Amino acid sequence: MVPTDIELCNEADYILSIVPQRDAVATAKRIIAAATNKTFSQRSNPLYFLDLNAVSPRSARACDTLFASSAPNVKLVDGGIIGAPPKLKEDGTWYRPSIVVSGPNNLTHAQPAGDKLAELLNIRHINDTVGSASGLKMCFAALNKGFTALATQSFTAAHALGVVPELQEHLKEYSPALGQAANRGIPNMPPKAYRWVQEMREIAQTVEEDGGFEPGESLFRPIAEVYEFVTKGTELGKEKTESRQRGRTAEDVAALMSEGIRRRKVKTD
Repeated sequence: MVPTDIELCNEADYILSIVPQRDAVATAKRIIAAATNKTFSQRSNPLYFLDLNAVSPRSARACDTLFASSAPNVKLVDGGIIGAPPKLKEDGTWYRPSIVVSGPNNLTHAQPAGDKLAELLNIRHINDTVGSASGLKMCFAALNKGFTALATQSFTAAHALGVVPELQEHLKEYSPALGQAANRGIPNMPPKAYRWVQEMREIAQTVEEDGGFEPGESLFRPIAEVYEFVTKGTELGKEKTESRQRGRTAEDVAALMSEGIRRRKVKTD
């Protein structure tokens, strides 16, 4: 740990930015301020800034413009993390998420040992266009986290109707893969929902601005509201990944969502 941003920039060769979306721009600006400070050391190799936050291509392009105009001595790499956090597997090897990156600054050519860093982190350089890696992350998350929101609403409605067991039975018989995905994704969601609110808005921006859909055709702003409700309108918002208490099954998530909906209805009546 270093005490200041300037010391970090002086000592590091590569900085990885992985923060909540709301802090992504502020973090980039902190690095720019440090790298343009008079006490920033002269370097034989440029400092690389890997922006691995879950943001839209538009946000990535804006960040690239910011660095190009304010701190051209720092090499920006657009990126995104696809998959769960690293985990030691039973066979002694490590599961690693895919870190996709794009833009003209290819880590395999970076010094020192950029190729080794890329191999260690499972980095895949997909092309030289800033925004491509962020866009791929958004498209992947749209399928994964978008489905979880749909499944949460389905199970919540089924709970209100008293047909969750029958829903589970029919999923198992007629669409087992869908049922497995729902029963895995719904319980895993509550501790992460607060982070997904802004991510859904970034996805909405992606499908609208880069995908060409009209705002009225975009699904993800309402999905952001679903995760906002999970976070602020239900007991699920209190859940922490390291100490789960409730919402550990799809049925319990649906029950707590229904409780939150009933409380909201009482307040508005």
